[in-house]
Amino acid sequence: MSKKPCMQKISDSRRFPWIHHLLRFSAVSAGLMLFWIVCCDPSPTNASGLKWVGTWGTAQQLVEPRNMPPKKPGLSNNTLRQIVQVSVGGKQLRVKFSNKFSTSPVTMKSTHIAVSREGSTIDTETEQVLLFEGEPEVTMEPGAAVTSDLCNFLLKPRSRVAITIYFGETSPDVTGHPGSRTTSYLLEGNKVSAENFPDAAQTDHWYVIDGIDVRVPEAAAAVAVLGNSITDGRGSGTNRQNRWPDELARRLQENPGTLLVAVLNMGVGGNCVLRQCLGPSALNRFGRDVKERAGVRWLIILEGINDIGGTQDAAEADSVADNLIAAFEQMIDQAQNEDILVYGATLLPFGGSFYDTEYREAARKTVNEWIRNSGRFNAVIDFDAAMRDPENPLYLLPEADTGDHLHPNETGHRMMAEAVDLTLFQ
Repeated sequence: MSKKPCMQKISDSRRFPWIHHLLRFSAVSAGLMLFWIVCCDPSPTNASGLKWVGTWGTAQQLVEPRNMPPKKPGLSNNTLRQIVQVSVGGKQLRVKFSNKFSTSPVTMKSTHIAVSREGSTIDTETEQVLLFEGEPEVTMEPGAAVTSDLCNFLLKPRSRVAITIYFGETSPDVTGHPGSRTTSYLLEGNKVSAENFPDAAQTDHWYVIDGIDVRVPEAAAAVAVLGNSITDGRGSGTNRQNRWPDELARRLQENPGTLLVAVLNMGVGGNCVLRQCLGPSALNRFGRDVKERAGVRWLIILEGINDIGGTQDAAEADSVADNLIAAFEQMIDQAQNEDILVYGATLLPFGGSFYDTEYREAARKTVNEWIRNSGRFNAVIDFDAAMRDPENPLYLLPEADTGDHLHPNETGHRMMAEAVDLTLFQ
């Protein structure tokens, strides 16, 4: 069965006026016309009291060679199904895609969205075709991004959806998010409407999908979380959607006063603030990943540990600490100029890890003292205090440690979310 598109550029009754004149004279035809309008006519894009807010998003980068899509069958002329979990729900959405870091065009010949079931399986009754200026096919030029037309879709809070793309030609270098910790499924040929993807090539990465916005009441807003691998979910469970921002989204949905607060995870594994490590630096991506996301009212910054961890001596560590503070000042000013409240998160302990030296610990202490006491942030979230071992405060709590003494485990991710005061978002 062919799936109805979410939205057309103009309704077919406007393209072909004779349809309207033919149908208006028949009661039966009038009923058919009502059905046609419900299925195909775009809903108002400026309904009173509603606005766009990001309900899911992920930071984009040039995908490293080891994280590229499976060569067999590859992306070009094949079908990729990717699963994401949103935060807030709604009845209308739009989906964003990115080719920001690729050097060649990427064509998406057909793109569908549906409620996700187990594994690669979708609920076919919920499946919708995404359109781009009324057309099912769109090409993203190098460095470009596209957003789908408004789509009527019943999106439940914290639900999982599958975005399925049948590609045409794609770029040999790929824009995406390697640290998805969520399995994607790749099949040969056009399988965009398949209920499931048996025998698919599997990979735990996302490619080209960038965000989902939902139309919600004016009171709704999003919190963007700018971070590195800890925020990206290192130590959380694959396909469990239990990174600490996910756990924060759960808590917000369980609290009656914060039901309209979305969470956007802008973590990048291996990320630095001051220079490009893995992915663009936090300063470089700040506009794309914070200011340009729809409906952001709050920002949590948990960054800098990789900058400190890369220093080679005490003088360099002292300089990096000072430069991190200057970078935070810059980001605070940019965000507050957009009426975004900025919350500073202290850096977690790393005693016993491969970053552990006295001069790096001194730099971490300098940065954390500034975060706590500078008064520059609208509020402070003290992850260091929440996650350190009281018996040995330079180390993570043993029950929260993956074992590398740097990244929290699944218990640790939950503890981090529980350390966030929800009244900050009311």
